[in-house]
Amino acid sequence: MLMATAMAGGAFYRDATRVWPRVPRTRGEVEDCTVMRWLKRARLLDGGPTPWSVSHAAMPVADRTADGLLRVYFSARDARGRSRIGYADFAPPAWTRPVRLAERPSLDLGELGAFDDSGVTASWVLTLGSQKLHYYTGWSLGVTVPFHLAAGLAVSTDGGETFERVSRAPLLDRSSADPLMTASPCVLADNGRFRMWYVSAVRWTETSGGPRHYYHIRYAESPDGVSWQRDGRVCIDFRDPAEYAISRPCVVKDGDRYRMWYSYRGAAYRIGYAESADGLEWTRLDDRAAIDVSPGSWDGEMQAYPYVFDWEGRRYMLYNGDGYGRTGLGVAEWCDD
Repeated sequence: MLMATAMAGGAFYRDATRVWPRVPRTRGEVEDCTVMRWLKRARLLDGGPTPWSVSHAAMPVADRTADGLLRVYFSARDARGRSRIGYADFAPPAWTRPVRLAERPSLDLGELGAFDDSGVTASWVLTLGSQKLHYYTGWSLGVTVPFHLAAGLAVSTDGGETFERVSRAPLLDRSSADPLMTASPCVLADNGRFRMWYVSAVRWTETSGGPRHYYHIRYAESPDGVSWQRDGRVCIDFRDPAEYAISRPCVVKDGDRYRMWYSYRGAAYRIGYAESADGLEWTRLDDRAAIDVSPGSWDGEMQAYPYVFDWEGRRYMLYNGDGYGRTGLGVAEWCDD
């Protein structure tokens, strides 16, 4: 009933149908918009302490507040390394400092023994009528492997200040299709149905440094945004034997084309890019991601967890740099002028 009411209203935030006629062609940091690529605008948060955390600012998600500000949800860690979700509000194009910073988490840890008792990380926010739905990742600690992940769902009725879990259980629990873990759901309301792209693990292996996970990006569908049909369909798979993590999909629909940004790694995370005509069959075009590390800077070693969105006629990307959010998060603007 939660989703049926929202769908009937027909309002949702990720209505990304603006035609984006030209695609990225090159990679790297730039200082002007003379070529098509992402122009790095600012580091929005530096990963330092907040009123409710000690370090990190990871997994950014963009939303619009009732008073027209850009809200960036992010995940920050406490002294024990456990993540909670909070936010910072900005007034683009003034990226220098937040207008508001959450004084407490919007979504806190789950109860002891739950799938998310050791951490929650942001993934996706949909505005549906008067509600905001936050699809997130829950963390719990393992014994034979370091951690377990499962996608969860929480709902806000106060404009995104706080979120309450829809269930004490995961949204995407282990199943025959996803027997090891699920994480980082990206959800679009598209032609009367909900479509999800998410992370699923295929195996753990023993290495000299301990267990290593292998996960890629899969697809699911739902009539209501809560009950999901999963058949193990793979959208973005490993490109070579050295690659073992493909994470945090962000899908935007531009006219008749679906675009996906994600992060992938062998030695270190980089941002990847893919296109699809139907959201099911994807072509990896990582050489067109059009953004790369800046040696010596806060994102000099790695880039990860992209979130692409449109704001006042411009397209932006939020992303993390070194240390999985340890050095904070930044924003880049798509330049095709």
